[in-house]
Amino acid sequence: MIGRMLGHYRIEKQLGSGGMGVVYRARDTRLQRPVAIKLITGHELSEAAQALILKEARTASSLNHPNICTVHEVG
Repeated sequence: MIGRMLGHYRIEKQLGSGGMGVVYRARDTRLQRPVAIKLITGHELSEAAQALILKEARTASSLNHPNICTVHEVG
């Protein structure tokens, strides 16, 4: 994935991985800013799992704190 484009994001480095996916440092080429991208890998997600991920993203996007990343997009 390193060096590849995902939409308008250029993947730069893997930051970590866990049970459901991998987190990468990337560059938003439109807004010229660093971002973190979490990719869900190796799973055929049920509707319930998709709903849980969307709920997590909505919850995180409602928070505003310097030590919590801002959610800009989910999809």
